[in-house]
Amino acid sequence: MADFMKILQQVKDMQGRFDTIQKDLESRTVTGAAGGGMVSVEADGKGTVRRIKLDPSIVKPEDIEMLEDLIVVAVADAQKKAQTIQQEQMSQLAGGMELPFKLPF
Repeated sequence: MADFMKILQQVKDMQGRFDTIQKDLESRTVTGAAGGGMVSVEADGKGTVRRIKLDPSIVKPEDIEMLEDLIVVAVADAQKKAQTIQQEQMSQLAGGMELPFKLPF
């Protein structure tokens, strides 16, 4: 029974650390880029896009399709970086817990 109580306490501690990590991710900033930096996307650590910056030289009405593609690439880059941060944080969260099974992150 003592082992069960120990696991419950670890889960409670993990929940507190999880909440802290979520707040930390919201305060972090990652930047994705495309087109040699002509398009940049700023997102939080959860991957939510906050800002898109465009170099004026690529804003050409006759080439909107290229601009759209660059924006998609920059957003994906920012979200990939945010996902990497999330995985790092979550692996630290589960690192100290002694569970009879492996968590999926």
